[in-house]
Amino acid sequence: MDAFQGIVKFLLNQKTVIGYSFMALLTVGGERLFSLVAFKCPCSTENVVYGLVFLFAPAWVLLILGFFLNNRSWKLFTGCCVNPRKIFPRGHNCRFFHVLGQITLSSLVAPVMWLSVALLNGTFYECAVSGTTSSRLLRLICKDKPTECWKELHKVSCGKTSMTPTDNEELKLSLQAQSQILGWFLICSASFFSLLTTCVTRCRSKVSYLQLDFWKTYKQKEKEQLENTFLDYAKKLSERNLKCFFENKRPDDFPLPTFAAWEAASELHSFHQSRQHYSTLHRVVEDGLEHSPEDDETTMVLVGTAHNV
Repeated sequence: MDAFQGIVKFLLNQKTVIGYSFMALLTVGGERLFSLVAFKCPCSTENVVYGLVFLFAPAWVLLILGFFLNNRSWKLFTGCCVNPRKIFPRGHNCRFFHVLGQITLSSLVAPVMWLSVALLNGTFYECAVSGTTSSRLLRLICKDKPTECWKELHKVSCGKTSMTPTDNEELKLSLQAQSQILGWFLICSASFFSLLTTCVTRCRSKVSYLQLDFWKTYKQKEKEQLENTFLDYAKKLSERNLKCFFENKRPDDFPLPTFAAWEAASELHSFHQSRQHYSTLHRVVEDGLEHSPEDDETTMVLVGTAHNV
């Protein structure tokens, strides 16, 4: 039993790594499925558009899904049309762009994975580049190749050129090599940028490593308890309403947060060293609906830091 609990604890501690690994497997599987089932290079002047659509359209869809599935997106935008000051508070107009940038970076993980896998495979890039009409690109691709390369490059992916099979295969391998180089360049660039942003965030953090670890644990437990409390109170309220409806009597008072409290608890979290509040809900419970303007200054440095632990 202890061994099982240890395994569960290890998996929970590594859920971010496991999640990214699962996302990578889904990306590889999806790319292979597209390549084998849906993708058929037309080997015509439409190669460029066709190849680029298969390369970038799934990445765009994954980016949109990343925004859609990120809870912080809805915390940021919910009610912003009714109260623009929510995203552009006085004196801190850049806060919105800072938080939006963090959401965008987290949403870019899946699209970058897709582009990396697609480029390493080389099929989409090969089709797209083979349809180019740019004289500069043709000069680079068809250098030291037969003259037919200039006129029949778009047929290389299908192997229907008048060139020898050897020359045709060399062109295909050359285009795939270019794609794989770009893929590894993207992977290295994304890894370095991720390390750089993490280092900058940690270096600017006003909270110690242990406190950040405690913050992450608290946020996880609060989220679990909040979901259970929602279910419990929703069940009690629905039972009270149904009972009063069928028994035709006035309901008893049922304590619920005010609209102002709901609004305050839905804000993005602000951390301040003089007030150790580990969530917006924690701040609302201890300080009520008061909101210190100095908290916003720390938000620009620390918002989302706990999510990156």
